[in-house]
Order: sequence, then C-alpha cells, then structure tokens
Amino acid sequence: MLQDHLISAAHLSRDDIEAVLDHAAAIDADPEVVRGRHDGRVLALCFFEPSTRTKMSFETAMKRLGGETIDMGSVESSSVKKGESLADTVRVIEGYADAMVLRHPSEGSAKLASEFVDVPLVNAGDGAGQHPSQTLLDLYTIRENAGLDDITVGIMGDLKYGRTVHSLAHALTNFDVRQHFVSPESLRLPRNVRYDLHEAGAQVREHTDLDEVLPDLDVLYVTRIQRERFPEEREYRAVAGEYRIDNEVLTDARDDLTVMHPLPRVDEIAPEVDETARAKYFDQAHNGVPVRMALLDSLLGGDR
Repeated sequence: MLQDHLISAAHLSRDDIEAVLDHAAAIDADPEVVRGRHDGRVLALCFFEPSTRTKMSFETAMKRLGGETIDMGSVESSSVKKGESLADTVRVIEGYADAMVLRHPSEGSAKLASEFVDVPLVNAGDGAGQHPSQTLLDLYTIRENAGLDDITVGIMGDLKYGRTVHSLAHALTNFDVRQHFVSPESLRLPRNVRYDLHEAGAQVREHTDLDEVLPDLDVLYVTRIQRERFPEEREYRAVAGEYRIDNEVLTDARDDLTVMHPLPRVDEIAPEVDETARAKYFDQAHNGVPVRMALLDSLLGGDR
C-alpha cells in the first residue's frame, strides 16, 4: 500500500504501482465510481516553481473527486518572500488542508517538508530530484500502449537534471524492462542514480547516438534540455538543440513505437510528429487526471 506521503518513485513497489494504475483505469472508464467521494476535503497546492500540467491536473483531479483546492499562489505574493522557511510554510498550510502537493526548486525539499506535516504530501518535483506522480502517469501511458513487461524503453535528453527521468528509471526496475539512456556526455545520468539503478538490478545502457538503439525501442521517452537547471548559460548553449525528433529521424523506428514527452517541449520534437500515430505525449498529459484522481483517492482513504 502507498505510504502517507509520496516523495520518491523509489519507494513504490510493483504492487503499489499496479494498484494505482488499475484504479486509474477504472476511473478513466467510468469517472462516476469516485465522483463526490471526497466531498468537503481540501487539497493545498504549494508551487514554488512554475507549473501548468501538474498543477492543473491535480486541481482537476481533486474537484472531480468532490473536493476543493486552495493555492498558495506565487512565491512573490506569499510569506516566503518575507523569508518564511519551508518548514513553517507547510506547517501553517497543513492546518488548512487534508492533503498537500508541493513543488520546490531544491532537491530534497519534499522529504524535508514531509517531516513537518501529518497530512499526506505529494512531491510534485523537487529540483532535479524526483517527480513520482508524473512517473505514475508515464507508466499508465506506457502500459496502455506497449505494456509494462518485456519491452525496451529509450530515455533521451537531459538525464542529469531531469527529475522525470530519475523517477521513471527507478519505477521501471519493478518491471521486465530493458532501459537505454541517450544523452550528451555532459548530461548523463548522475552517478547516484546509476548506482541506485544498479542496486535495483537494472542494467544501465548509455549512448550518445539514438540511432544505435532506435530500431529496438517500444517506447521513446524524450525530455527537453532544462535551461533553468544549468548553473551557467554557456553550459546550456553547448547542448541546446543537440537532439531533435522528426519524421526523418523516426524512419528506422518500429511502426508501433510510442513517443512520449513529459512536456513542456521546446524544439526537441518537431510538430510534424504530432500528427502521427506514434505521438502519445498529449494523451500522456491528459492521463494525469485519472492517475492523480486514483492517487489522491488512495492517499485520502479511498472508500470513506
């Protein structure tokens, strides 16, 4: 079963994942099964960084469960601007809500915050750390299109700073999945992530050239180069635009390849790919609602 908080995908077992995905599939098929179940409950949205999909899908999910949301607003309009600590902020907001969703630029911030609150807390991204609810909707999308066992997945782009990558790679070790990681040398998986994957039994296969593995892939998970994570602009410019997926690049790919992206994209996937059957990234974003409905329902106590 899920714990009181969801901080890292590394804490999820195969049973945890399948329980959420199965529940999400039931909700997707018939949203009425949970509509109104959490009437009177309040979800606090605490976003210290910009968000579109994560924030809005959590808000939609809670409202479709019958609950309400409150929003901390921007950092500039909150007491954080006055110097309030993260610990104090979450301890105050805990008194207003039955659960919290936190996004923060500092790695480890969600774990720290969880130590100061008793209500369920979901990590919606802690710097270059983890993004476990994104991982759940990624897994749901993969399962819907390719299954989750005996498949080959390529993860490409910013593997150093990409929290969606770190979370997904951990979660995939629960399944029979061959993982390939494609990136510039400067954006390889961090050493600690590679170590954790090895400890979980995964074989980390790293490449700089997508062509080496593309024909073998069932799923290609593309990520953007995250400008905001680079300490210096020149480091970003050295790798920006190095990988770009278009129909010509995909010529040697399987016809049933699933192309995913956590979004937002910049220029790493050409718009022409959007019109192909391989493009699943908008479905992926839409899957955030039923998956987060299932997650919140589980954390808030399910049948009450």
